[in-house]
Amino acid sequence: MTRAYEEIIDFIAAGTTPSGIVTFQPSEDAKARLADLIHREKTTGLSSEETSELNHYLQLEHLMRLAKARARAHLTHEQLR
Repeated sequence: MTRAYEEIIDFIAAGTTPSGIVTFQPSEDAKARLADLIHREKTTGLSSEETSELNHYLQLEHLMRLAKARARAHLTHEQLR
């Protein structure tokens, strides 16, 4: 099984551009996996491995939000030149 956060790691590892960062969206499979983990965390609980997967995803998602903000600023700066 692929962990939800592996898509973000693969995206970063492949290299990208500021506009690539801005437009990046996780796949529907990753979104569904994340929604399932969050739902089960609130209801039945998660295994320690699933908790780790969720925490890793949330950390990477936070970094992607920061990267998207910086990439947007970079693109705006480039357009003003």
